[in-house]
Amino acid sequence: MTNFNKGIFSSFLGSFWWGVIGVLYFKYISNINPLEVVSHRVLWTIFFLFIYILYKGRLNLISKTFKNKKKTFLLFLSGLLIFINWSTWIYALTIDQLVEASFGYYIFPILSVFLGNFFLGEKLNIKKKISVSIIIISIIYMMFFLEVFPWIGLIVAVSFSFYAVLRKIALADTDVGLFIESIFLIPLIIIIFYYLNVESSIAFSTQNLDISLILILAGPMTVIPLFLFVKGSELSGLGPASMIFFVAPTGQFLLGLFLYKEQFMVNKLIGFVLIWIAVIIYLKDLYENN
Repeated sequence: MTNFNKGIFSSFLGSFWWGVIGVLYFKYISNINPLEVVSHRVLWTIFFLFIYILYKGRLNLISKTFKNKKKTFLLFLSGLLIFINWSTWIYALTIDQLVEASFGYYIFPILSVFLGNFFLGEKLNIKKKISVSIIIISIIYMMFFLEVFPWIGLIVAVSFSFYAVLRKIALADTDVGLFIESIFLIPLIIIIFYYLNVESSIAFSTQNLDISLILILAGPMTVIPLFLFVKGSELSGLGPASMIFFVAPTGQFLLGLFLYKEQFMVNKLIGFVLIWIAVIIYLKDLYENN
């Protein structure tokens, strides 16, 4: 198997993990307070990433990154954004809004292209401009014609898009960057656990070992697909990996619609059709330029 094919396979596994395996896992624990779930996601991500970084002998990169004030500040901001993204997505699962959350991940790559142009001066060709324009039209349409404004999907998309831009500016390695930005969230996690303890609503305990062990899996459920996708991007190129990324929101959409029986009204379908048209144009452009 060539490196390109290995990259395609790795990107597919990472995207499939995000769109299917991850959904099934987080949906299974959706009866637990979303704040506790996202807190465990952060804590166990730190734990497993530290083991990986230690194993790879990359601890020096952590101290080196902290010496760069600009990079450290950018990772602080990206940490806040990834917390917002994770919290919103997990909350969406608890209130049966997985389809709407998938809307956010459908438009995230195209929104990232727009932000790259706006903040980094990256050029947009005609197909990318059309894709961005259609996404804007779809958002305006849903604002006016949906009974409930799709704020979940928009928060997911905007937070992840700005996160991607900040990480691109920071130029931090995937593992070290995620580790450092997660460390910045520890004070917030402590406050959350204190609040949950006062409310006596913590699920993680020695009296509830089954749930506690399942919550620990939030770390690998975050780290493994990320590394699979990043490795795939390195081997096959960012363009092909970006095409395959759409497996993730498609998996979320199909699970929400057919397995979890979420409502999908006609007006929302029209909005999604516009998004899918924009995605098709975006993917065609990626294919032609790779």
